[in-house]
Amino acid sequence: MTAVKAGDVEGLLRRGPDPRIVLTLIYGPDIGLVGERAARLIKGFGIDADDPFALVRLDGDTLASDAGRLVDEAGTVGLFGGTRTIWVRSGSRNYTPAVDALLKSEVAGTRIVVEAGDLAKSAPLRTLCEKSPKALALPCYPDDERALGDLIDRTLQEYGLRIAREAREVLSQSLGGDRKASLSELDKLSLYAHGQDSVSLDDVEAVVSDVGASVLNTLIDAAFCGKAGEVERDYRRFRHEGLDPSVILGSALRHALTLLASRLDNVGSSPSQMVATWRGLHFRRKGLVETQLARWAPGALRQAVTLLQEATLACRRAQGDLAHAHASAALMRIAGEAARRGG
Repeated sequence: MTAVKAGDVEGLLRRGPDPRIVLTLIYGPDIGLVGERAARLIKGFGIDADDPFALVRLDGDTLASDAGRLVDEAGTVGLFGGTRTIWVRSGSRNYTPAVDALLKSEVAGTRIVVEAGDLAKSAPLRTLCEKSPKALALPCYPDDERALGDLIDRTLQEYGLRIAREAREVLSQSLGGDRKASLSELDKLSLYAHGQDSVSLDDVEAVVSDVGASVLNTLIDAAFCGKAGEVERDYRRFRHEGLDPSVILGSALRHALTLLASRLDNVGSSPSQMVATWRGLHFRRKGLVETQLARWAPGALRQAVTLLQEATLACRRAQGDLAHAHASAALMRIAGEAARRGG
């Protein structure tokens, strides 16, 4: 199949499943968006997600240990007949051979959905799925203005709501690039406006927190500025408040990607000039972000992105104290590197 562009993914999802496609790979740095799109795709198959005979969940590490497991599962006939779905979530090991074996086999009556993190263009799993006529690879990147607008309209329509133009503009500016956090805010807004025909600006200002410039920014700025003591203190507070460690890492990952994009898009510009082009940056954060742009070169930011992606995947596989340990350790490593770079 031809590689799918990020802007075409929503259209493909709305059109529904292609009967020629056996396996769909959903990948990208926005793990919340990856998970949300995988769930939407599976829902579109018309199966009961709570039926273990209709939906089989597999871990990538399991497939890495047994390359034939995916083929075996795909060939198993459901207890009550009908189409089966296999949902694969990546671990820390390479399971591309299992996917390769699946795409080389004859599969009927089973669809496979694979979630993955950010994959480079040359990543074996991505290239395998992009070249196979039986597979589709869907990229998921942090929501831009167009994607946010589509998300707002689609989510509110599900609740039978419209939104005023001015309210929509403010809401779009308040939501960030993390799909999971954006959906949470939209759900809260929709419940608040229940019984109304439309969402007003007053509704938005009353309910929606600024996800793009949330309280998490104090923690994230401390990490990327090299303030380990503040990172440790703020993380303890958020943990005590019950915040999901994957949400914390998602915000940090989005920030690292924005820093990287700013550096790559403004070669030769000073940190202050880069900050001037940073959409939606609160004026109180400008000095902190300038410091970060001065300290972090593109190569180091790519390493930070990889670190945060790996920590996020580890959090998803762990629970409780272990998940928080992965998250806090990743942020402390970033703080240590930032401090070293600040000299």
